[in-house]
Amino acid sequence: MAAKYVYFFGAGKAEGNAEMKNLLGGKGANLAEMTSIGLPVPAGFTITTEVCTEFYKNERNYPAGLKEEVEANLRKVEELMGKKFGDPENPLLVSVRSGARASMPGMMDTILNLGLNDTTVQGIIRQSKDERFAYDAYRRFVQMYSDVVMGMHKDVLEHLLENKKEEKGVHLDTDLTAADWKELVGQFKANIRETLGKDFPEDPHEQLWGAIGAVFGSWMNPRAITYRKLTNIPAEWGTAVNVQSMVFGNMGNDCATGVAFTRDPSTGENYFYGEYLVNAQGEDVVAGIRTPQPINKSQKNECSLPSMEEVLPECYQQLVQIRGILERHYKDMQDIEFTIEKGKLYMLQTRNGKRTANAAIKVAVDMVKEGLIDEKTAVLRVAPSQLDQLLHPSLDPKAKKKVIAKGLPASPGAASGEVVFTADEAEAAAKIGLKVILVRVETSPEDIHGMHAAQGILTARGGMTSHAAVVERGMGKCCVAGCGDVKVNYAAEQFAANNGVVVKKGDVITLDGSTGEVMLGEVATVPPQLTGDFGILMGWVDTFRKLKVRTNADTPNDSRVAREFGAEGIGLCRTEHMFFEADRIAAVREMILAEDLEGRQKALAKILPMQKGDFIGIFREMKGLPVTIRLLDPPLHEFLPQEEKDIEALAKTMGVSPQALRNKVEFLHEFNPMLGHRGCRLGLTYPEIYEMQVRAIMEAACELIKNEGFTIVPEIMIPLVAVVEELKKLRENTVKVCEEVIAGYGVKIEYLIGTMIELPRAALTADAIATEADFFSFGTNDLTQTTFGLSRDDSGKFLPFYVESGLLPEDPFVSLDQDGVGLLVRMGCEKGRSTRPDIKLGICGEHGGDPSSVIFCHKVGLDYVSCSPFRVPIARLAAAHAALGEK
Repeated sequence: MAAKYVYFFGAGKAEGNAEMKNLLGGKGANLAEMTSIGLPVPAGFTITTEVCTEFYKNERNYPAGLKEEVEANLRKVEELMGKKFGDPENPLLVSVRSGARASMPGMMDTILNLGLNDTTVQGIIRQSKDERFAYDAYRRFVQMYSDVVMGMHKDVLEHLLENKKEEKGVHLDTDLTAADWKELVGQFKANIRETLGKDFPEDPHEQLWGAIGAVFGSWMNPRAITYRKLTNIPAEWGTAVNVQSMVFGNMGNDCATGVAFTRDPSTGENYFYGEYLVNAQGEDVVAGIRTPQPINKSQKNECSLPSMEEVLPECYQQLVQIRGILERHYKDMQDIEFTIEKGKLYMLQTRNGKRTANAAIKVAVDMVKEGLIDEKTAVLRVAPSQLDQLLHPSLDPKAKKKVIAKGLPASPGAASGEVVFTADEAEAAAKIGLKVILVRVETSPEDIHGMHAAQGILTARGGMTSHAAVVERGMGKCCVAGCGDVKVNYAAEQFAANNGVVVKKGDVITLDGSTGEVMLGEVATVPPQLTGDFGILMGWVDTFRKLKVRTNADTPNDSRVAREFGAEGIGLCRTEHMFFEADRIAAVREMILAEDLEGRQKALAKILPMQKGDFIGIFREMKGLPVTIRLLDPPLHEFLPQEEKDIEALAKTMGVSPQALRNKVEFLHEFNPMLGHRGCRLGLTYPEIYEMQVRAIMEAACELIKNEGFTIVPEIMIPLVAVVEELKKLRENTVKVCEEVIAGYGVKIEYLIGTMIELPRAALTADAIATEADFFSFGTNDLTQTTFGLSRDDSGKFLPFYVESGLLPEDPFVSLDQDGVGLLVRMGCEKGRSTRPDIKLGICGEHGGDPSSVIFCHKVGLDYVSCSPFRVPIARLAAAHAALGEK
């Protein structure tokens, strides 16, 4: 049986459905679904994603039989619409749009009004009795086609349009006459011929295949590639192409076009939220060329423009009914596009709407309360990576601020940074660590790389459903759009506010995406407050997940923050961070510089009460929860100065000669310290260091048990073990100190001794190492370094190239390399449990907060993951997704 490449929809019947997104793309699948449930959808057909795959596999050639299928389906559309493609008297016009299985707003190409030429435009005039509309549609088609298909820069024709408006003394496109548009069509085509050396195509069938090829071609355009990388969409998915009969929102004042969300995509509030324009086509709304109007009276609109509810009340009420139908059918918030032609409403798209993290949580919780979805579905509706948006500070309401302008609060959050005016500048600044705000008259899909790099976006034009607003909400970034209070001057690299303030490139501004305010300078922030719907959702999360979530914390404050975020203990407390504190670094250096054991012990005696105090504070914050404390890991030279002036200053303070200190620094210097005298190797050669730390841990625990009634099970972790003999010797030393302290305090206390698995050899021999370990904690930061032979500190120079070139799917320090490093983790788990079935297993690298890595940890059977405090909620949600994914 021959492959089927084209699927038809129209007149209440469709060959596809919503479950066929992989084949028909999101747009095509949902057009078919809306048709099948009886919504007014213009007839058309979808060319499948399989054609896109074949297109690229066969050097941009189509599979056999496609042309015949397209022609057959085009005839079906002609029959339903009562029009004929290319007919001079009653021509059918179509749109050609992309549609990948995952939403990629604005990243690929669209062509409207296809089928127009100098002959068919006369047929449109006769049918519509509106010459101005016909030539407006024609010029739009020429502009889009010359850009998308013929490769001519769109600014060339846009410049001619602006000249015409200036010549006529008007500001809006709608003020131009039929004669103006007719003249512009001629100028456009002449300019195309002059610029490209070829004529604009007049044959509608040539136009159609040119457009189909261009849409498939746009799957590999730079902005689409960038967006896919940012959102982890695989290139092999491909896009579908949707060919659909045109309906027109620009035929007069009883026509309109709009975009709406069935709930507020910024807050999740349950009210109909959207924008429309009278006498316009779809791109006018999202491109920000004209200021759009609200669809309902309750929607805030500072321009006081009339709403669709007031201007087109019957169509509005029909749209409200469709809103309810779509939410009940899809059981999710929908992002819809519609057109009204001569008072008749048509649906052009529905898809699950992109939303902020706050909105995702509110919509999920509300829909459970409304009985639309269950708690499991609600948890799966919120992506773990989205929570990052909620875990960062917001503007301090008490802080002083100088508001210089106000626009539309298009995407919530707060952002401060230096002003830049191009996407390339934003990307370049981010690469060197600068925080910037990208300021544009309006954004376009070509700006995607800069939008990702910037902290926030400010646009002078565009509405709440403009390109900038939709993309930034999807990225979880702050956006103030449609800020008519500012006038952007690209040439002068500055913008001027209505109050006379001029902001130049490099000046710092702050945006509040929740209020639309633009402020001069940097405004102070306050920590996030996570309550209400967030708490309800996370309560459901914790009922589903099996994996425990701990935190990496070195101070009582970090421990407190982590507990507030739901941490169930500490998986990594790095004791060396305590050594750098100003009140103890001198004693640490005294210990390093000591020439004998007695000198080292004297210095360590000064450090002991300080370390003990640290542990008491941490144990108090983590009362009743496990705390894993890693003994000293870095090489000793890290605690000594390297610069000459610092060496001389320290020598003076320590009462030694600068040369003696230089000699010690030189003696401790290592060519490759990551693989040098560190971790358990230090504990073996200088056992007194580890003995002091173990004593501090156990004294802190025993005091709290004896004096405050605590229940504590300290977990003492020995780092960088490669052979079981290292751990065996250090375990003996540790047990000896622990028992001495316990006997001295006269209390009963359980303690665990384990190790970090951070070397390939340790994973390969985990069965032997487990005989001496009560627990393993996989240190995936170092395990990644030693498995790949990469230095985390130096690989930033070339790893981005590896990812961009496809040599690696992701940075292995950000997301766990499951095929290599992950295989060692899996092997370590299996081998460890083979000799000690009850061994506790966890992970304490920063991978513990990466959603895909957390899911992997669940699959291999770890007991817990540990991550930084602010990533604890992300790990909890990812763990729930992992557990629910099994069912």
